[in-house]
Amino acid sequence: MDEKIVRDAKERLPRLDLNDELREKLLPYCRLKRGDIWEDELSGHRVGVLDASSEEDLKKLMGSEAVSLVVNDPPYNLKVGKSATKSLFKLSIEEYIDFSRSWVSNVAKHLQDDAHFYVWLGADQNDGLQPLPDFMIMMRDFDVFKARSFITLRNQRGYGSQKNWMWARQELLYYVKGNPDFKVTYTDIPKVLKGYYKTVKGKLTENLERSRSDTIRPGNVWIDVQQVFYRMEENVPGCYAQKPLKAIERIIESSSKEGEIVLDCFSHSGCTLVAGEKSDRKVFTCDLDPVFAEITIRRLERYRKTKKTGWQWQNPFPEIDLVR
Repeated sequence: MDEKIVRDAKERLPRLDLNDELREKLLPYCRLKRGDIWEDELSGHRVGVLDASSEEDLKKLMGSEAVSLVVNDPPYNLKVGKSATKSLFKLSIEEYIDFSRSWVSNVAKHLQDDAHFYVWLGADQNDGLQPLPDFMIMMRDFDVFKARSFITLRNQRGYGSQKNWMWARQELLYYVKGNPDFKVTYTDIPKVLKGYYKTVKGKLTENLERSRSDTIRPGNVWIDVQQVFYRMEENVPGCYAQKPLKAIERIIESSSKEGEIVLDCFSHSGCTLVAGEKSDRKVFTCDLDPVFAEITIRRLERYRKTKKTGWQWQNPFPEIDLVR
């Protein structure tokens, strides 16, 4: 591992999906191994080192339970530059859709008659925008699911070359099974909505002045959610492109009730688990990587002990001092 990169990094734990050597060093500090499940004694949350594309693994996680809400953030089938590691690799689109079909099919078997299904997904602008459109077409094969919305979360920062528009968005697909309840939520009116001037009783007013409320219903373009970065408390070093707690909490509040179970088959930074803990939901989650499963458990434990939702720039694995 390049020690200079660690010393110069803004976070005390470098991006894990780019560093197989670092991941190997962290494995001895992980309490779970392949096939294990940790069950929370306080709230009944479950965290497993399991493969969502395995029917047997998902049965092991779920037992006899059925859920009314699924929030998944699977791999996007993207490579960063020329990087290729055990955690960051690219499949052919055929292989990726086969993988997606497997985990979606497995999840569908554990849904209640009326349920919500959300999936975050990316689009590679350097490769025909795959896998987003391919995944959407694949979902048409599942009669059990009905498409409800296509949500875009706008990032405050993006990426890309000087020869293209900067990519500054995250996509969230929303499907339902049956006819589940949906709770309308509200958010502060984003400043970007200011404008649309109109003369009222001889006075020129703008949009916010005419509003009868200081809140608004979120639409399917979320511009009020802050993209996570290293200066934020909820940031989890090592976990690239983690989802904002505000986004997951919005989903949970609108699409589930207190005491219900939320399923997340790709735990990564543990965002869904912490969001569920904050909102009195039970979360069943898993990840194929023991390191991310350990981070997920540690994030819950840290929240309960300190009420902090992440580590900001600090190391979730203090057992290993990476700063020299």
